[in-house]
Amino acid sequence: MFIIVKNLKKSYSAGENKSEILKEVSLELEKGQIGVILGPSGSGKSTLMNIIGGVDHADSGSIHVDGLEITALDDDKLTDYRRDSVGFIFQFYNLIPNLTVTENIEVVSNISKAPLNIDAVLKAVGLEVKRRSFPRELSGGEQQRVAIARAIVKNPKLLLCDEPTGALDYETSRDVLSLLQKVNREFGTSILMITHNTAIGDMANVVYKLRSGEIVEAIRHDETVASERIEW
Repeated sequence: MFIIVKNLKKSYSAGENKSEILKEVSLELEKGQIGVILGPSGSGKSTLMNIIGGVDHADSGSIHVDGLEITALDDDKLTDYRRDSVGFIFQFYNLIPNLTVTENIEVVSNISKAPLNIDAVLKAVGLEVKRRSFPRELSGGEQQRVAIARAIVKNPKLLLCDEPTGALDYETSRDVLSLLQKVNREFGTSILMITHNTAIGDMANVVYKLRSGEIVEAIRHDETVASERIEW
């Protein structure tokens, strides 16, 4: 199993008040699969993804990613893990405005141990003709494509997507989801996505429904739906 999360707990304290964000969460994802964590705002989705991505720490429990127990790593080792093994895609694109499309991707490629070829990545995301454009010259969907290219150029084992279509319209959202399926298929990248959109779950191999910090249902699909057929 590629990702194994066992009995993960996380809480935050503010004065004498303590809020339990994650309550003994457990989940698994096989290598090369697409997983979706589905839940409303405040359910703990982002906290869970941040811990899996090595950005935040759990109070207890364990996470193994490709055999590495990341919950046992110190901050320096977590930095290595994020740099070498994880790609992040967020709702907002976080592109560097004064760099071109190619330069935004090169920023990540230059610090990666075994990056993919930039031309191949640009072709995969359909941005060859936009390689010299600046973010301000791109549509929202095109900017998200750059963000995806930037995440996958490092050749990560795991791609974490935090509401990747949240800022996009319906048609553009389907295009971005199609691109994520293409990345999964062509590069063999394992993808874990969080969303509140139930329809997106149809494209996943496994869907975990998170509510109030607890997994309330796990749904495994023998067959997944192409993004072009998803409607919401």
